[in-house]
Amino acid sequence: MPARVLVAVVDDDRSVREALSVLLRHLGLSVKAFASAETFLGSRSVAKIRCLILDVCLPGMSGPDLQRELQRRGHQLPIIFISAQSDRHLHARLRAAGAVACLTKPFDDSALLQALDAALGGNFTYSGS
Repeated sequence: MPARVLVAVVDDDRSVREALSVLLRHLGLSVKAFASAETFLGSRSVAKIRCLILDVCLPGMSGPDLQRELQRRGHQLPIIFISAQSDRHLHARLRAAGAVACLTKPFDDSALLQALDAALGGNFTYSGS
């Protein structure tokens, strides 16, 4: 049986981490959730992650700061940013820096599915309801 794709969720809001983790597992993905960018960077999971779902506003190191640090370290990790703020200019800058998508909370499942498909190179399919 092939290994399931590992996705990381980094969000300081516990309810968001838990809800996304449940949804992603339901979609057939493996999930590691982190409350901060620093915890994620300090984990042994960074090299195994195939997609990162990352909150823009985090205490300490922000989502965009983590994006830059991952790039500095040579990690070409597809990132889906999530944010409570709908800021077109920020979203454009994040995409220009390599983000796959920027979703405004609350976002619907179909938007997340599209972003996951893009992040995983068009190889993500979910046939459930």
